[in-house]
Amino acid sequence: MAKRTANQVEIGPTGRPERIIPAPPKLERHGPARIIAMCNQKGGVGKTTSTINLAAALARYGRRVLAVDFDPQGALSAGLGVPAHDVVTIYDLMLGHAKDPHEAIQHTGTPGLDVIPANIDLSAAEVHLVSEVAREQILAGVLRKVANDYDVILVDCQPSLGLLTVNALTASHGVLIPLACEYFALRGVALLVETIDKVRDRLNPALELDGILATMYDPRTLHAREVLERVVDTFGDQVFDTVIGRTVKLPDAQIAAKSVLDYAPTNAASEAYLKLARELVQRGVVA
Repeated sequence: MAKRTANQVEIGPTGRPERIIPAPPKLERHGPARIIAMCNQKGGVGKTTSTINLAAALARYGRRVLAVDFDPQGALSAGLGVPAHDVVTIYDLMLGHAKDPHEAIQHTGTPGLDVIPANIDLSAAEVHLVSEVAREQILAGVLRKVANDYDVILVDCQPSLGLLTVNALTASHGVLIPLACEYFALRGVALLVETIDKVRDRLNPALELDGILATMYDPRTLHAREVLERVVDTFGDQVFDTVIGRTVKLPDAQIAAKSVLDYAPTNAASEAYLKLARELVQRGVVA
């Protein structure tokens, strides 16, 4: 909940003045896409939830968005109601069983939002790829074939720092880190930033940290407020102004295989993800 100072300026959860960010203008043309890895090696931080709903929010503002399910659990595919069995998946593209990524693209109920699905087969990819030449760059080669069709490609990474995640970081222009406002989630961020630095030094010099998104924020708890304050103190403006609060509507929307924007359009979480999309455009992260 925003606070007010003596001169009636609203202060948001990050301790900064609340800003009104207008809706972004429509794009006159589409592509090439900015590829963003949604990455955090800790599970349960709202990564897939944020991928689904940020993708839907960007599509709502007229952007063409491709969400890539890069987690063997296939939660993103399930959360958008996309079939992940008996179809071409990202695993087939990574292993060369399918050559054209257009074969794997599934449309969703949200106009402008498409998905490349994944299933448990992807868990075997790291073993198969370990002897491949330039194994860290295979996803980059896959996404290069569809980048001109989209404005944004969001890669939902698995909760680890293994070969699949390195592939995602190597293929991406930027990294967005969803971070739950909990102590144990905060501990792992330094390791993730170190991994990003290594990938930048050795594999992808253009890789940037696009920002840190605070999720699962409950302003009623001192713990959540302290964690968020510490994140802002450490990372400064790299922390988005937008903060995603806790709400039962987010898991409910996933059960319904919809984004929260479609499932509960008046809920605070819907406005938060729309605000995040506006903030990404305002910061110049995406067009």
